[in-house]
Amino acid sequence: MVEHELRNEKRRLAGYQALISRFRLDVIPNWHQSYIAPGNFHGVDTNLGVTEETYPARYWPGDKLGDHLEFALKYDGTNLAILASIFMVAPQAELKDYVKSKPRGKYARRLWFLYEFLTGSTLSVDNLKTGEYIDLLDPMQYFTVTPARQVRRQRINDNLLGDARLCPTIRRTELIRTFEKADLTKRCKKVVAVYPPELLKRALNYLYTKETKSSFEIERIKPNSTRTERFILMLQLAEKEDFCEKARLINLQNRIVDPRFQEIDYRKVQNYVGESVEWQREKVHFACPKPEDVATLMYGLIEAHERMNQGNVHPVVHAAAIAYGFVFLHPFEDGNGRIHRFLIHNILARQNFTPDGIMFPVSASMLKNPAEYDASLEAFSRPLMPLVEYTIDENGRMIVENDTVRWYAYIDMTAQVEALFRFIERTIDTELVEELSFLVKYDETKRTLQEIIDMPDQKIDLFIRICLQNNGHLVARRRAREFHFLSDDEISRMEQVIQSAYKSQLSENS
Repeated sequence: MVEHELRNEKRRLAGYQALISRFRLDVIPNWHQSYIAPGNFHGVDTNLGVTEETYPARYWPGDKLGDHLEFALKYDGTNLAILASIFMVAPQAELKDYVKSKPRGKYARRLWFLYEFLTGSTLSVDNLKTGEYIDLLDPMQYFTVTPARQVRRQRINDNLLGDARLCPTIRRTELIRTFEKADLTKRCKKVVAVYPPELLKRALNYLYTKETKSSFEIERIKPNSTRTERFILMLQLAEKEDFCEKARLINLQNRIVDPRFQEIDYRKVQNYVGESVEWQREKVHFACPKPEDVATLMYGLIEAHERMNQGNVHPVVHAAAIAYGFVFLHPFEDGNGRIHRFLIHNILARQNFTPDGIMFPVSASMLKNPAEYDASLEAFSRPLMPLVEYTIDENGRMIVENDTVRWYAYIDMTAQVEALFRFIERTIDTELVEELSFLVKYDETKRTLQEIIDMPDQKIDLFIRICLQNNGHLVARRRAREFHFLSDDEISRMEQVIQSAYKSQLSENS
């Protein structure tokens, strides 16, 4: 223990950590942080999603800006937000000297490109005339677009998921690799293959309704029938039309919110997610981008969507990056959460991840696992909030006082992709299976009840629904009002059918 503490005291910062310290930057921590210790010790410690890796002394890169930037790309990965922060304050001349010292080096070329990409400034370095093109991001380590955009100046294959206005990054973690191999589309097809087409067609209507109710319920909203039907109609269009463009997003927002809160453009006011703790005291969970930054960020989000649309990116990665990106930008005053979850369906369906004739009620899984859903949002909001300087006036209006746009523009969305994969897997294995099994059981129950007494479908549906709501029994007042024509023996036999068919469900509800 003493040896471990002494080693930690003598460790030197390397890569991003060294430059963050040198320039006294406040940043969202990188997932990987590097240190150099005396001797030959090498160790890795992971806690709360951050990996600290200590390297032997021979790994020391040097003291210069370029030394630590190169070390960062090599061992800490490509963190666009931290690089943007460093480039804002680092001496341009020092970076130029580094690039000129090794103009054909793969890390120097990447840093040269990223400097110009992130700052919009041009280093006074001549274009490369010869040499092979190299990938900006390693496709084995990151999700990238293919084919890449070739940049002649640095002879770089720009395979980023977005442009300088907004560019998410997603690492290929072991969990995500496992999900890729699992082939969830194939698993879903196996689930539905045993059911007849007519039942699947009926199931789809139930799934639309389930998704709609769950999406509203996550926000503790009870929509009226008109708003419910409008949302269902939008879900039905999700597999046919691309909603990730400005006019369609505004139209979608208009259709799913109260008419008094419909928008004609992206928001022009500062909003935030929070709660009132007491009079004139707000607990802020998430500060949204400044209103003057929203339009540019949204143009970037839509461009990233187009890049991924054409770039052979895994549908779940694509859906998570755009849907979570949307909710983090919060471009409207109302409806952002519902649109965020709608976009998941829109992208999965249009990328043929969802089998024809089926949709995944992902919101139902989110609703049943609220801690996991909150964690997927807080993976970004929690480290962001210490970087946002804001005030809230007596009317609850927020003013963000510092420049925050880069934190929203360059998000590492690995955690959100992992979360969406988990929700989709759970949706297929639980929500979809339960819904289809319920319908099969429902049809069997109806046929058995009709053998006892031949009633209209609407009456049988009502009888089943009442009994399921009352632990398998028809309550007296509903019998007098709706089923006075049934004998005691018929009611008893019908109740026994329902109690037998839904034994496990009734025991859970009792």
